[in-house]
Amino acid sequence: MSQGEAAGRGTAEPQDRGWAWMVLLAAVLLQGLTLGFPSCIGVFFTDLQHEFQASNSQTSCFPSIMVAVLHGGGPLCSILVKRFGCRFVVMLGGLLSGLGMVSSSFCKSISQLYLTAGLITGLGSCFSFQAGVTVLGYYFVRWRTLANAVASTGVSLGFTLWPLLSQYLLDEMGWRNTFLIFGGILLNCCVCGAIMRPIQLASGSLAQSAKPEEEPGSRAEDTQLSNGACPHHPTLQQHTRRTKCFQVLQKYLAFDIFCQNKGYQIYTIGVTWMMMGFALPHVYLVPYAIHSGVEERKAALLISIIGLINIFIRPLTGLLSGHRVFTGRRIYLFSLAVLLCGLSNFICVISAEFSVLILYCVILSIAMSGVGALTFQVLMDVVEMDRFSSALGLFTILESITLLIGPPLTGLLVDITNDHHYVFYNSSFFLISAALFMGLSFCALEKKNKLGEASKAHLVNPSRYQYSETSTEPKAENQSPPPVEYITSV
Repeated sequence: MSQGEAAGRGTAEPQDRGWAWMVLLAAVLLQGLTLGFPSCIGVFFTDLQHEFQASNSQTSCFPSIMVAVLHGGGPLCSILVKRFGCRFVVMLGGLLSGLGMVSSSFCKSISQLYLTAGLITGLGSCFSFQAGVTVLGYYFVRWRTLANAVASTGVSLGFTLWPLLSQYLLDEMGWRNTFLIFGGILLNCCVCGAIMRPIQLASGSLAQSAKPEEEPGSRAEDTQLSNGACPHHPTLQQHTRRTKCFQVLQKYLAFDIFCQNKGYQIYTIGVTWMMMGFALPHVYLVPYAIHSGVEERKAALLISIIGLINIFIRPLTGLLSGHRVFTGRRIYLFSLAVLLCGLSNFICVISAEFSVLILYCVILSIAMSGVGALTFQVLMDVVEMDRFSSALGLFTILESITLLIGPPLTGLLVDITNDHHYVFYNSSFFLISAALFMGLSFCALEKKNKLGEASKAHLVNPSRYQYSETSTEPKAENQSPPPVEYITSV
């Protein structure tokens, strides 16, 4: 049953009003339960090390796998949504997340946590989060931008509440019972999924969505069959399999865009490199504070401070970046936010006093708000909208790879040197170098494009070119872009 068929079996729901706001509330809770959940893992870092006699590198693999799968499972989630619908996938994700954390409470080794909490819970969180955001595109049309902005506040709420709850439960009943309770809490994703009932679209749009698109290879196959080729011939079957495989890769992993679009190429490489250091403070900040003598409750509060500030700053950053003044320049705002993230890490190197760490969290949270609000807006600027979902698939998979290997490699360095300062040195190196690479590369690309346009205009009409200027603004600002449905994961 496709998403269109699932919608056809649903009830006729008004868009942008009525039940749509209940769906939005469910989406807020989903993002808090899924994207906000990894923020609390650092609270258990020291206890898991002592329990399993594991090194920093081994222990950091557990949250790394969870976050990497959460980001990299997007293409698989898209396939399931097209086949079974958003409601089913959200509830399936809730079951997997709950099962993963309940199983984690019985683990006897750190490697078992990689499978249960890392892979199973991470995959379940990916399904619930991405399918939950997708369903907003069906319920909201006029207020779609506002709905996505409101839904993203759930991430900040999760960042605020999960660490506080984790520290309280850890002090009262230990990490095993806490993971068991977390499994029950994550099952509430199923309740959110139940609220997201299929919607019957307006007449015409439903038939459009349910109608499968013609595949590029279908015409060639039909031509071969009409010329007398046997459909069961081994050569034809191999060709058909290769064609279908290429179509799937083209649809969900936009390698052709990566090779042809220089802006997408630069941005994808820059963000992939950035992710090597972006997650390090979230994983190691609490262990670093505890190692430096900060009380455990105060250390857990640091992550909550980051989330609390994000609640207010992220929507404001999104509104600011949406102003027409920043049209075509959002990549430079993004690079600036990444640069600020990297520079803020040096505050932790200077001092580990609790008051200094609070200052660090405030500055880091402001910079993170810019990164989170702009990551996918910039991607939409450099990629054509009809290929955005494909570009997003390759983008999330590549960043998930560096999210997976970044924390363990840094943990290995800390194990060798026994110095937690290398966490923040590493993070600063990757963030600052990525910011400079993206900013300078896009500046050079923009100058190259302007020179190319100028030379073309001069060849076409030299006399006219001498008295005309090429406008860098969009041709029609009053025209609204086509409805876009996108997923945010930062």
